[in-house]
Amino acid sequence: MKRHVIVTGGSRGLGLAIVTSLLDAGYRVSTCSRSLGDALPPLLEAHGDDLFWHQADIGDAASTEGFIQAAIAKLGVPWGLINNAGIAREGILATLPLVEVDRLIQTNLTGSIQTARAVLRQMLARGGGGRIINISSIIGQRGYTGLAAYAATKAGLDGLTRALAREVGRRRITVNSVAPGYLDTEMSGTLSAGQRDQIVRRTPLGRLGTAADVVPAILFLLGDGAAFITGQTLTIDGGIGC
Repeated sequence: MKRHVIVTGGSRGLGLAIVTSLLDAGYRVSTCSRSLGDALPPLLEAHGDDLFWHQADIGDAASTEGFIQAAIAKLGVPWGLINNAGIAREGILATLPLVEVDRLIQTNLTGSIQTARAVLRQMLARGGGGRIINISSIIGQRGYTGLAAYAATKAGLDGLTRALAREVGRRRITVNSVAPGYLDTEMSGTLSAGQRDQIVRRTPLGRLGTAADVVPAILFLLGDGAAFITGQTLTIDGGIGC
């Protein structure tokens, strides 16, 4: 039987790449986003009952709960959860509006905690076994000017990973983080040409990362070969954090 994996924020960028790769690898996938976008409809048509999409805003508690319930009703208790949905807001903390700070925390951190809680309850009721993967960021490890609040949410995900791994390890559920470096996706589109050039110069591998650089690690952590890996943060940054 195909394993079911829930992926939040799967309509574009890294999330879309994760969804596509999981389907290609033989998983059944449930995903959500605030809008369907242009890339998901062809996937929904091609993969039929193996792909479920639900409109949801991970920054809204009721919307998130509705998505998880709908996904489980459609494809069953998941084997894995990938907390990918997130937003970025750039600005010096002293002048960043509190409403923006609240939105970052609610979407990037609280939303991930809520989805993990809802999915864990189902995994535990099934008898245990499963994978939770949080998509954090090297920003949470190293910081970056203008991204203090964003960094705090991503560091929080890494802390969640370590603590939750201890809570559920005896039930054969692993919890890990994947921390990408600077990826050439829509989220990095706000970088100026000068900022991009500086990042590339500081990266030993001499380029920005891509979603294709990150997805293989996620597939590995979902698989049986990663059954003894938990509470870890796997950094995929081209060496910029060396």
